[in-house]
Amino acid sequence: MKVPPKAKRVFKGIIFDVYQWQQKMFDGSQKTFEIIKKNYTAEVIAIKDGKIVLSHQSQPTKKDFYAIFGGRINEGEEPLAAAKRELLEESGMTSDTWELYKIYQPVYKLDWDVYIYIAKNCKKTADLKLDSGEKSETKTCSFAEFVDIVLSDKYWGDELVLDVLRMKDKGTLNNFKSKLLG
Repeated sequence: MKVPPKAKRVFKGIIFDVYQWQQKMFDGSQKTFEIIKKNYTAEVIAIKDGKIVLSHQSQPTKKDFYAIFGGRINEGEEPLAAAKRELLEESGMTSDTWELYKIYQPVYKLDWDVYIYIAKNCKKTADLKLDSGEKSETKTCSFAEFVDIVLSDKYWGDELVLDVLRMKDKGTLNNFKSKLLG
């Protein structure tokens, strides 16, 4: 759900802003509606030498987890530019082959888009530039290991988990494997 044009910001936070507006109900009465907005996120499934590269990291509020590379999109930054920046900062890798995999809107009443890109033929080109609240190392894995990690309790990022579960249930995981590694 997106912030409606008639909504007014009633709180500006570090990560979240709160918006409210008056909404006419079916019986003619008015109610105050509310939505939270946060910076959109860009994430990257990185492919290097026919393998998937994940981040294994710790943060002050989250210990010892796996994730794909990513973070907040800065004000005025395009999603793909943010994905490229995040991949470089968190893995030291770059790629010339990018594809938008999917845009998630994970939570109703939260204006927050999560852009997930696939970056193929990644190459290590720089050292990591981690935020002060990140400890991270890369982990290279096969597709089967990737699926096991994504479906484990150690993976952070529900959107991809739900997709992998649906693909597994429908028997379409090989299509996803081909999309990533083909």
